[in-house]
Amino acid sequence: MQYAENILGTIGNTPMVKINKLTAELPCLVLAKYETFNPGNSVKDRMALQMIEDAEKSGLLKPGGTIIEGTSGNTGMGLALAAIMKGYKMICVISDKQSKEKIDILKAMGSEVHVCPTDVEPDDPRSYYSTARRLGEEIPNAWYVNQYDNLSNTKAHYKSTGPEIWEQTEGKVTHFVVGVGTGGTISGVGRYLKEQNPDVKVWGVDAYGSVFKKYKETGIFDKNEIYPYQVEGIGEDILPKNVDFDVIDGFTKVTDKDAAVYTRRLAKEEGMFLGNSAGAAIKGVLQLKEHFGPDDVVVVLFHDHGSRYVGKIFNDEWMKQQGWL
Repeated sequence: MQYAENILGTIGNTPMVKINKLTAELPCLVLAKYETFNPGNSVKDRMALQMIEDAEKSGLLKPGGTIIEGTSGNTGMGLALAAIMKGYKMICVISDKQSKEKIDILKAMGSEVHVCPTDVEPDDPRSYYSTARRLGEEIPNAWYVNQYDNLSNTKAHYKSTGPEIWEQTEGKVTHFVVGVGTGGTISGVGRYLKEQNPDVKVWGVDAYGSVFKKYKETGIFDKNEIYPYQVEGIGEDILPKNVDFDVIDGFTKVTDKDAAVYTRRLAKEEGMFLGNSAGAAIKGVLQLKEHFGPDDVVVVLFHDHGSRYVGKIFNDEWMKQQGWL
């Protein structure tokens, strides 16, 4: 008999899917690492479990403890799954730009959810970073995960996502393209792939309003680059320790409108019902066209599921309000 001991045993080993219509103009093969097949419907299940297991081993997370994390929703979902199976309480701190679906899903999975304003400085006591850190200090027997600086995040992708991509492409992958938020996926996968073949190029997709591209190109953390933006799950107004800029060859920035429009196009033209960052990622691939040749195999990673964006990206009225439809 073949079965998983519990839902956590189904994390990883996600499929690779060819993209056809949207990348017809490119000379290369484009494959999607399709992470919605994880049980929490996102890539974040991988690092959530790794961070919890490492915290248990180091004694940071004790039996009956409370897990606290600032999240855009997907890491919270991964942590919530593990918390259910391992007997922990879960508190998620989320910014108010995240979709209502994400908040409702976290509550459905037994998490307590605190919503914080987006348009404040990271060190403002009202920010979701500061609120999560404060709750971690105030609540007895609590562990603040801090996915941004917790290097178990990168470790998860070095151990699982990277090797899967290498194996599934039979070592033929030449470019890896992914939206960058905490930096764990791009850094873990990128490091693994470059260890197998130093010629593999690793590209990050960034948002307008985020600091990554400017910092990579100049080494300057420019606060003038920071302003509110709509695309969810990518970009930051901080420099997480998980972003290994030495592994990343470059960044391309995608507009909020393009991220939303291409998320909808993935659904209607490829049958891929995905989240907001997938639209940004595929538009990023198209913007990098000049870097690809006929023998290249480009792998783009799609983070999460479209069900979390039904009230926004897939809602015509919301899209019209933004002036994008």
